[in-house]
Amino acid sequence: MVTEHRAVAALRVFLVVLFGVLVVFQTLSLPGQFAHMAAESPDDAYLRWPATAVAVFWVLCVQVVIVSTWKLLSLVKSDRIFTEASLKWVDAIVWAIAAAWVVLVGVFLYVGFQADDPGMPLLLFLLTVGVTVLGLLMVVMRALLRQATTLRTDMEAVI
Repeated sequence: MVTEHRAVAALRVFLVVLFGVLVVFQTLSLPGQFAHMAAESPDDAYLRWPATAVAVFWVLCVQVVIVSTWKLLSLVKSDRIFTEASLKWVDAIVWAIAAAWVVLVGVFLYVGFQADDPGMPLLLFLLTVGVTVLGLLMVVMRALLRQATTLRTDMEAVI
């Protein structure tokens, strides 16, 4: 279908742009921002490196999702999405989301026990719930992909 090919092409363009912007954030913006925050607030300067590491890790998790999505798009384009090869890329997405979730829960707990204002813990709780939903959605999508792959394999065996 023509619209499918256009959507895949457009998605690839935006994935490249997103990946590029994330590399800039990961290498320049985030470390610079946390250095600036440490200079502006010396009482919180000890958080500079842990915050930088956590933020860079989260960006890395998003980059894994982008690369995996790119590979899945390649499988869609070659009409091989319903094969075992696609499951490893979906697994990579699930594991990247799970890793980001574990670190997010750790940050949420740390900030929650340290906070004197409910704003940041509430925001982190909202993010935790959102990432949880995203991760569970990917697990369900993986199960659907497995079922469709099995069905297609069974249909090919009959034909």
